[in-house]
Amino acid sequence: MLSSLWKKKVSLIVGIDIGSHSVKAVLLNQGNDGYILEALLEETMPRGAVIDSEIQDIEAVGNVIAKIRKKITSSVTHASAAVSGQTVITKIIYMDVNLSEQELASQIEIEADSLIPYPLDEVSLDFESLDVNESDPSKINVLLSAARTESVEARVSALESGGFTAKVIDVESYAISRPYDLVLSQLPEDAENKIVALVDVGSVMTLFSVTEAGNHIYSRDQIFGGEQYTRSIVSYYNKTFEEAEFAKVSNDLPPNYTFEVLAPFHTVLVQQIRRAIQMFLTSSGKDKVDYLVISGGTASVEGIESLLTEELGIHTVIANPFTDMKKSDDIDMVKLESIAPKFMVAAGLALRSFSSWHI
Repeated sequence: MLSSLWKKKVSLIVGIDIGSHSVKAVLLNQGNDGYILEALLEETMPRGAVIDSEIQDIEAVGNVIAKIRKKITSSVTHASAAVSGQTVITKIIYMDVNLSEQELASQIEIEADSLIPYPLDEVSLDFESLDVNESDPSKINVLLSAARTESVEARVSALESGGFTAKVIDVESYAISRPYDLVLSQLPEDAENKIVALVDVGSVMTLFSVTEAGNHIYSRDQIFGGEQYTRSIVSYYNKTFEEAEFAKVSNDLPPNYTFEVLAPFHTVLVQQIRRAIQMFLTSSGKDKVDYLVISGGTASVEGIESLLTEELGIHTVIANPFTDMKKSDDIDMVKLESIAPKFMVAAGLALRSFSSWHI
């Protein structure tokens, strides 16, 4: 199936992850042997332009995206972004298996009023047919996604202000599960049929997404991220926020930072992920999570991989969705290894070039 997909002519889409700390962009192409990483870019976001996953200053975000636009080949004009946070709702609903896509859309619109806790004229809806329901073969599982229209429109406006045409607005928790196949080679051989949790720890938001045998089965967002670690550095060592961010990345910190800053952050991080896992197990009825894949900027914090493996008893790896890809000559291979984990969402958005969407 993949070989036939790769033979199709597709319109490439730049995946743009709009975060509170930076904008990250990925452009993927395709060849006979798989995907090709064409571009990988990051630009710093002005503080306050994005707060708790909501764009506060469209013009400022657009200016940052415009910097990326100048560095991307001019032949690629389409982009995808994603929404997340408290205003995003995803549900699995059950519909008649015989309904066409158009009939599904009509039926969902009728029933959405009872499914979505917001006025429908303030919400953007989309859906995806999944598989036939195991308990009732006359029904099909349908993934319903809803987001406040103002959140969607803010991203569309920011992309357009930056020089792109918005092609897809996705949901971040689904975007991080889309590169699952790209990180599978980093896990033991049996992972393909196991339960794998993908945890993307950004600056202020953590995305928790679970797949079973490659199929997405659960997602949850929670407000927690690496900014808590940065603020501890600010308060302990009298640095500006920018100086603390640089010190965190460059490991330019006093010897005692391990006990004063790193260890307390490790403790909170473990608590957050343990709580997310427990909520998944409780709601799904599953017995355990077999493997953890950690991504996001916080994945580069010292000792995360071994810490989570030891504290949670779950085999953990740091995501690199580009490991098995060919790379453009413009990609800095030395730098890529250390920054790859933070581009998991952007990679998932870039993969929308090779999948269908409702538009």
